[in-house]
Amino acid sequence: MASKLVCKRFRGFLPVVIDVETAGFNSETDALLEIAAIFLDYSSETGWRTNHSVAHHVVPFLGSNIEQSALDFNNIDPFHPFRRAVEEKAAITDIFQIVHDELEKFNCTRAILVGHNPTFDLAFVKAASSRVRYKKFPFHHFSTFDTAALSGVAFGQTVLARAVVSAGHQWDQTEAHSAIYDAQKTADLFCTIVNKWDQYNGGVE
Repeated sequence: MASKLVCKRFRGFLPVVIDVETAGFNSETDALLEIAAIFLDYSSETGWRTNHSVAHHVVPFLGSNIEQSALDFNNIDPFHPFRRAVEEKAAITDIFQIVHDELEKFNCTRAILVGHNPTFDLAFVKAASSRVRYKKFPFHHFSTFDTAALSGVAFGQTVLARAVVSAGHQWDQTEAHSAIYDAQKTADLFCTIVNKWDQYNGGVE
């Protein structure tokens, strides 16, 4: 029953929370440095909740641009020997395969990217997918769920840190700007907002 509700809740779309850390703002030229995905689940007892995650440090693609100002902001050293980074193709293929598995599990038609100001994340994910020539892009090509907009309505906050705290979750600034941390907090925020709405609206059944 829960799996049917996951599919039904968003008109056949499966929400998947994505966060990326990059070496600039241009998705076509600037390196993708980190990518994380949080997968969600639903139960009638707890509502929407985080289920499992996958994250990768990514080797800058050949010829990519790396802006020092971006590295100063996210504190990433792309060439640090202990990053255990993987090639962009391996990172994208791994995450997309799990997305496809989740789509089959919940009988959904397509994934929809959940993010905080997600047009940025979607642009980098699409650009990386194109570079590695991934054949079956699992996400909707332009529709997203934006937790900045949702939390602006729900809590009057659009900055991720402030929205997360307003939603009743902890925020550790020292962990911020890591793809897996920001994705997890975005997922917590999304689930809180959707659960509050579903409770107000009488549930999802």
